[in-house]
Amino acid sequence: MMKDPIELEVWRHLLAAVTEEMGAVLTRSAFSPNIKERRDLSCALFSPDGEMAAHAAHIPVHLGSTPLAVRAVLEALSLCPGDIALVNDPYQGGTHLPDLTVVAPVHYSGPGIGGADAGNDGNRLLGYVVNRAHHADVGGKAAGSMALCRHIDEEGVRLPPILVVSRGETLGGVLQERLYRHVRTPQEREGDLSAQLASCRAGSRRLAELADLHGTETLEAAMLGLTSHAERMMRAVLGSLPDGRYEAEDVLDDDGLETRDILIRVAITIEGDQATIDFSGSSPQVEGPLNAVRAVTVSATLYALRCIAPEEVPASTGLLRPVRILTPERSVVNAAYPAPVAGGNVETSQRIVDVLLAALSEVLPDTIPASSQGTMNNVALGGLEPKPWAYYETLGGGTGGGPGFHGESAIHSHMTNTLNTPVEALEHACPIEVAYFRIRRGSGGSGIWRGGDGLERAYRLPTSTEVTLLSERRRHPPPGLAGGGPGAPGENLLIRQGTPLALPGKATFKARAGDALVVRTPGGGGFSVQKQSSRSS
Repeated sequence: MMKDPIELEVWRHLLAAVTEEMGAVLTRSAFSPNIKERRDLSCALFSPDGEMAAHAAHIPVHLGSTPLAVRAVLEALSLCPGDIALVNDPYQGGTHLPDLTVVAPVHYSGPGIGGADAGNDGNRLLGYVVNRAHHADVGGKAAGSMALCRHIDEEGVRLPPILVVSRGETLGGVLQERLYRHVRTPQEREGDLSAQLASCRAGSRRLAELADLHGTETLEAAMLGLTSHAERMMRAVLGSLPDGRYEAEDVLDDDGLETRDILIRVAITIEGDQATIDFSGSSPQVEGPLNAVRAVTVSATLYALRCIAPEEVPASTGLLRPVRILTPERSVVNAAYPAPVAGGNVETSQRIVDVLLAALSEVLPDTIPASSQGTMNNVALGGLEPKPWAYYETLGGGTGGGPGFHGESAIHSHMTNTLNTPVEALEHACPIEVAYFRIRRGSGGSGIWRGGDGLERAYRLPTSTEVTLLSERRRHPPPGLAGGGPGAPGENLLIRQGTPLALPGKATFKARAGDALVVRTPGGGGFSVQKQSSRSS
């Protein structure tokens, strides 16, 4: 195992570069604006034993949960050279159904092979290249596959780990039967999935080139070394914090159906260089689609801890080795079948981060900012004219002000790292007109360090359109911190014949030709005064 810090830092950049190139291939090859323009995708590299060794600077909610999906694939399938697997089942390491995860083993028989553990066919397993991308539609009750539902099967196609490429041959019949025939836009889905496969092939080539240059044993030692190095660095971070129990709680507005004020509660216990993160007391799973599977909660926890670690910490599963995560079964942070989960990935994950950072602010008052917008403002649209189409995007908002800095305006934050879709790309891809797209001035929370402002986007709908909104912080605004004021809550409006009609934060409905949809996103919380570190027990 490699241990030299300088050598590990070099390898951290080398392996990250592989995943960045994978992301570039996927972005440039994709068909849908959601992947091509918004970059709603993530790429990672796993060691032969299934540990995440590196990932690109992509989507936090994807990356922290991907190790559970890889584990599910490896437990279900025996992958041979040239095979590629696909999975999206949230109960097997997925997040929600639109996120399709592709896993490809990388076998190698070149000049850099070493050791006695080469495969029986002369190939040595170097590791796995993995990507995850959000597809704009995977079937289900409404266009965009994010509808208000009471059962996961209403949300779209649910795929356990399946083989979609066998020894280099794409299994078109399997994909047609299991995926394409169930979706509204099969050609776009085929184009996006083909881009994912191309991304994995590019990653496989680059990993083989590293083996050519440095040898397989050095490459494997680097992967194992980075994982262990991440563990050591996280233990150092935890060991620098005072022992104690730090608690916080917050609520989701509602589940879109019957339940309001859905509680997320956390207690973080620091003991030496270890931590226990306990979500006991969080609400039971709900009827609507605000349930998060455990993979999402683990992902949010990894993100929050990564935020307090040094920037040079390797992006690997070693970060969580000193951490025990407790998630009550059949709760909104560890949902069980058949709970719908579309919004758990995008909305509940944000609130989990809010409570984790709020708890950590007790011990790191000079580091943690006020709450950001706390939502991804999901908009899913679709229709049949002039031909079947489906579109999905999230919208940025304000980030929280913090000790020594103002919040940023109109950007994505925390569990998403996507972009706002350019107006030209949206209008080119869909029968939609954007009436205006602007910063929502004055929506950030007050304080010495102001919260960032949200944004406003108005969509004109020339044809009859299915609309789904999954948004949060419409009833409960993003709180300020250290005496700062809250950010403005978001608003959703339907403009019909010039009359504005208030919409709830979560809705699935049919808009008429000529209607307009307006989404105003929340601002971030403000921050005012420094506070002394406190400790509870």
